[in-house]
Amino acid sequence: MSGTVNRVKKVVAEVLEISEIQIEVSSEFVGDLGADSMQSIELVAGFEEEFDIEMDEDDALGVQNVQDAVTFIEKYL
Repeated sequence: MSGTVNRVKKVVAEVLEISEIQIEVSSEFVGDLGADSMQSIELVAGFEEEFDIEMDEDDALGVQNVQDAVTFIEKYL
C-alpha cells in the first residue's frame, strides 16, 4: 500500500473518529464511513494540511471515496 493511501486513511480516521482498520481503499466517505457535509469539508482541510497542498474546492467535491482522494492528492504531489 502506498504512503499516500496510509496518510489519507490516517486523516480520514482522525476526522471521522474511526479506526484506520475500518477504512478500505474503496470506502465511500458518506455511504460507507458516515461522513456528513461538515466532516467532508474537514476531510479536505485535513488532506491539505497533511500533504501541504491547496486543493481546488470544486474539484474536491467530486472525491467520494478513499481511492478518489489518493488519486486526486497525487496530482498535487
